[in-house]
Amino acid sequence: MRVGVPREIKTNEHRVGLTPTAVREYVAHGHEVRIETGAGLGAGFTDAEYQKAGAAIVADAETVFADSDMIVKVKEPQAVEWARLRPDHILFTYLHLAPDPEQTKGLLASKCAAIAYETVTDRNGGLPLLAPMSEVAGRIAVFSAAETLLKHNGGMGLLFCGVPGVAPARVLVLGGGVVGLNAARMAMGLGAEVVVLERSIPRMREIDELTGGRVITRYSSIGAIEEELVKADVVIGAVLVPGAEAPTLVRRDQLKSMKPGSVLIDVAIDQGGCFETSKPTTHEDPTYVVDGVVHYCVANMPGAAPRTSSEALNNATLPFGLALADQGLAALKQDPHLARGLNVLKGEITYPAVAEALGLPWSDPFDVWARG
Repeated sequence: MRVGVPREIKTNEHRVGLTPTAVREYVAHGHEVRIETGAGLGAGFTDAEYQKAGAAIVADAETVFADSDMIVKVKEPQAVEWARLRPDHILFTYLHLAPDPEQTKGLLASKCAAIAYETVTDRNGGLPLLAPMSEVAGRIAVFSAAETLLKHNGGMGLLFCGVPGVAPARVLVLGGGVVGLNAARMAMGLGAEVVVLERSIPRMREIDELTGGRVITRYSSIGAIEEELVKADVVIGAVLVPGAEAPTLVRRDQLKSMKPGSVLIDVAIDQGGCFETSKPTTHEDPTYVVDGVVHYCVANMPGAAPRTSSEALNNATLPFGLALADQGLAALKQDPHLARGLNVLKGEITYPAVAEALGLPWSDPFDVWARG
């Protein structure tokens, strides 16, 4: 199969769909790999490294799309990229379609097979292709919170870790999944007081064991959120409903109960955000203030560490990508977990949560396939 990797064009996105190490594996499987010139530079990978791994370097993204059967990316395709997709293309990338009707329309119009990293599952019910970026995002969220709390960045002027005789920041983490656990452990390690709100009692037990009881866990409820918002210096939104829009956990009218200069970090912004006042921001202009509360809602937090993020992502995606390259869409019939990643096929939505979020019809992917 001909596999193409265009340069990411979303603002401040420096990750790359395939690293040279991954390219070498594709080539070893007999596939041709085309890399847009400069696609890996943001993550520290040169064209020469890709050539050494066996890839062909092409001049522009248009050529990558035109000469490839499968397109491997990191972020969701932008409007100019929708127009380059064809019905015979397999697109393998993060999509986050539930809060993005325009992208969904673009992919439906292209009639390509769009497979989303974030909805591929594993035998334990986890999301193996989302997990590495969730780990990175959870950790970066804490660094970003600590920086944003400083006065010159609009925060209240609080040192995250405190000093002897002065209390550290109190961090509230909404959700105890991969993002939440990584955020909690990082914040704890930096000396903050940490509270995690979670609805799974087994998960709370696990967090308690992993952190030696140093992280406070509470069952997540409307009342618990209200109580903790008043005390929090930082709130990290880390909730996830696979493939669907994130639930709104903090309303605008609740901001008035928070400390002036406190910080909201919305890691769920790719799925629409879990704060009513959230809107996507960029690394160039990451924050804004609503009712005295600083909001940090960067939609590609792992993009700030593109080398680490690209390598971690490729470690996870490589087996699935190779299966698609080796077998085409037949790989979906062989692996039901990979099949869960299929969001769009032949102009129809094939992931129920996306269809529900957008108010559009859902089709069983194998029925779509059978219709030819």
